[in-house]
Amino acid sequence: MTKMTFGPAFTEEGILFRLWAPLHESVSLKLEGADPRPMQAVGDGWHHYTVADAGVGTRYRFVLPDGLEIPDPASRFQPQDVHGPSEMVDLSTYRWKTSDWTGRPWEEMVIYEMHIGCFTPEGTFKAAIERLDHLQALGVTALQIMPLSEFPGRYSWGYDGVLPYAPDSSYGRPEDFMALVDAAHQRGISVFLDVVYNHFGPDGNYIPSYAPLFTDHHKTPWGNGINYDGDGSEMIREFIIENAIYWITEFRLDGFRFDAVHAIKDDSAEHLLHALARRVRAAAGNRHVHLIVENEENDSDLLTRGENGEVKLFTAQWNDDVHHVLHITATGETFGYYADYAGDAGKLGRALAEGFVFQGEHMPYRGASRGTPSGHLPPTAFISFIQNHDQIGNRALGDRVLASSPADVVKAVAAIYLLAPEIPMLFMGEEWGAREPFPFFCDFDEDLNEKVRKGRREELSRLPGFDADDLLDPTAPSTFAAAKLDWSKLASSEVLGFYRALLDLRHRRIVPLLKGAGAGNAVYRSAGSALAVDWTLAQNRRLQLHANLGAEAAPPVSQQDDGETIFRLGGNDGGDLAPWTVIWSIGEA
Repeated sequence: MTKMTFGPAFTEEGILFRLWAPLHESVSLKLEGADPRPMQAVGDGWHHYTVADAGVGTRYRFVLPDGLEIPDPASRFQPQDVHGPSEMVDLSTYRWKTSDWTGRPWEEMVIYEMHIGCFTPEGTFKAAIERLDHLQALGVTALQIMPLSEFPGRYSWGYDGVLPYAPDSSYGRPEDFMALVDAAHQRGISVFLDVVYNHFGPDGNYIPSYAPLFTDHHKTPWGNGINYDGDGSEMIREFIIENAIYWITEFRLDGFRFDAVHAIKDDSAEHLLHALARRVRAAAGNRHVHLIVENEENDSDLLTRGENGEVKLFTAQWNDDVHHVLHITATGETFGYYADYAGDAGKLGRALAEGFVFQGEHMPYRGASRGTPSGHLPPTAFISFIQNHDQIGNRALGDRVLASSPADVVKAVAAIYLLAPEIPMLFMGEEWGAREPFPFFCDFDEDLNEKVRKGRREELSRLPGFDADDLLDPTAPSTFAAAKLDWSKLASSEVLGFYRALLDLRHRRIVPLLKGAGAGNAVYRSAGSALAVDWTLAQNRRLQLHANLGAEAAPPVSQQDDGETIFRLGGNDGGDLAPWTVIWSIGEA
C-alpha cells in the first residue's frame, strides 16, 4: 500500500492519512470517537496527517471546511456503506497459497461471467468459493466478476459504484475477495474484474465536492465526462490507473473487463486507455494479464497486434455481433437492433470469420455507420457468448429467453460458440439451462429509486417488443432475489453434460490450434440457413464448420473436406443438412 499515491499508508511513524482536495485550503481528519484534527497542506492540493496510534480496524472520515464528512475516495473497506466511515485494513497480512501463480495464456480462456450477489443464495465471496469445483469440472478457466466497487444500498449490478478501491461490503471483507482469487488460482482458474472508468454512480460520490472530477468538455450518457484531459486531470488519471494496478498487484487479479470504453472521452496526447494498458502490463511483470473491452463503436484499433501477433494494448473485445445473430437464430426475435442482424446465416459467418458484422457499413437501427475493419485480427481478439448480463438484463423482464428455446436449438448455438476459435464466455447458470431471470436491480434512496423506475420505463418503452407496463420494479428486493441462481436444479439439468463435453473437446482439440494462429485466414460461405466457415490455424491445421441453423433441411454450401470430424450434432437428410445440424472437423490446411 505504501507504493500507492491514494489511500492510507503504513509508515514508521504510524498511519499516514492523505487526501487530494485541491478545491480546499484546509481539510480535517476525524477518527471514529475522536474530534477532527486539522491536516497539513503539503502542496499540489494534498493534505496529510500521520497518526501514531492508529492501526488495522481504525475507522475514519475526512471533514471539509463546510462540515461535510466524507469517506476516503481510496477507501479499502466501507463496513457501513458509501456514506459511512472508511476502515483501515492491511492486505499484506494475507498469506497466499498460490504465490507462484503466473496466470494462463489467453488462448486457454473459457470465461464465466458472474455476479457475486446472485451466484449463490448467500451472495458472498466465501460462498462463491464453495462452487469453484463445479466450474473447474465444467471446464471454466476464468471468472469474470461483475463490478465490485462499493455501491450504495443492499444490492446493485455494480455499475453505480463510487469508491473504486473498496470491494462492496455486502459481499464480505477485502480479505474474503483475496481468498476467492486464491481459491480460483488453486483450481487453475484466472480471475478478471469488470471495472467502470467511464462514470461514477449518482449516490455517495463526494469527490466533486473537493476535486475536479468532472468536465463539461465531454458528455456521456451519465452526464459530464470524467476529467481525463482538463485542468487537474493528472491526478484524476492517476487515481484511476493506480486503481487498476491496485487490483492487479494487491489482489493478484489476472485482468479486467473495461465497461463501455467508447464513453471514456480523452483528448490527451496519450489516451487514458493507452496509458492504463501500458502501466498495468508493466506492473504485472511476467504474469499473464489480459485486458478486455466493451466497445459499442466496434473500434478495432484498440485490439491492434504487433508484427508477431503479440497484443499491444487490449487483448480482446466482447463481440455483441455474434450474440445478436445467434440470438435471432435461436429465438426468432427481430425487434430493435436485432433487425439489423436478421436475414441469413451470412452475418454469423462474417462474425465468426472476421469479428464484426458491421465494419463501417450503415446500421439502420443507429442511423449511422458502425465499426471498423476487423478481418485482420486473429479470432482470439473476440469474445463470443449467447448470454451475458446486458443482453438478459436489458429485457423488460430480465428473462433468459434462450433457455426456453427447444433443446436442439440451444445445443446447436452452444456447439457453435463453444467450439469456434473465438474465446467463449458463459453467463452464470447457462451451463445447466438456468431460467432464473437477471433483471436490472439497484437500491438507492426513494427519490433516486423513483427516478430509476421512471427512466427504465421510458428506456424500454422505446424498444419494440417490450411492454413497459410489465417492467419489474428494479428497486424491489424481490427483483434482486429472483435473480439468484437455484443450484438445486443443477442435478436435473439436461444440458450440463453437453456443455462439459463441448468444453472438454475445446480444451483437447481447439485450444492447441489457437496459440500463434494467424489473422485474416478465415473464409465463410452461406445460403439461407446453411453456413460453412474455414479457419487456418496453428500447426498448419484447418478448422471447418458446417451448419444448418434452421428448422428445415438445407443443402450444404460446400463439401466437407477429408479431415477428421471431431463433433457432430444432427446429420444428413438425403444429402441435405438436417435441421439444427452442426459439424466440426479438423484437417490439413
